[in-house]
Parts: sequence; structure tokens; C-alpha cells
Amino acid sequence: MGKLRKMKKTKVKYRNLITKRIKVTKNGKVLRRRAFRRHLNAKKSKKRLANLKKMKRVNNTMAKRLKKYLGK
Repeated sequence: MGKLRKMKKTKVKYRNLITKRIKVTKNGKVLRRRAFRRHLNAKKSKKRLANLKKMKRVNNTMAKRLKKYLGK
């Protein structure tokens, strides 16, 4: 048996993660997608699915942190 090689750790790039998941409007509001719409949708009502399609506003505390990550 040979020596075990260490796996190289990769950095988590928060900016890339955040830009794919949130949207910042002109006025500075931060919007996000809603959860629970990926699968098992047949049993969910049309009204519920329509509401899950809509973007939701992120609360102020988290919005400040997300904008800081994005440099805005």
C-alpha cells in the first residue's frame, strides 16, 4: 500500500453562490426564490404553486449581509 494523498480543499465562493440565487432591484430590495416547488407538485394546489413562483423579499438584516457579499 502506498501513501495516502491528501485531498485538496476548495474555497467556497460566496459571491458566485449568491449571484445565482438572489436579485437586487434598482431600489436596493433583495429578492429570492421560494422553497418547496422542486418536486411533488401534483398534490399542491394551483393557487399554492402560483404563489411559490413569485419572488419573495429578503428581510433587512439578511439583505444587508447579502449586499455586502456582493459589494453593493
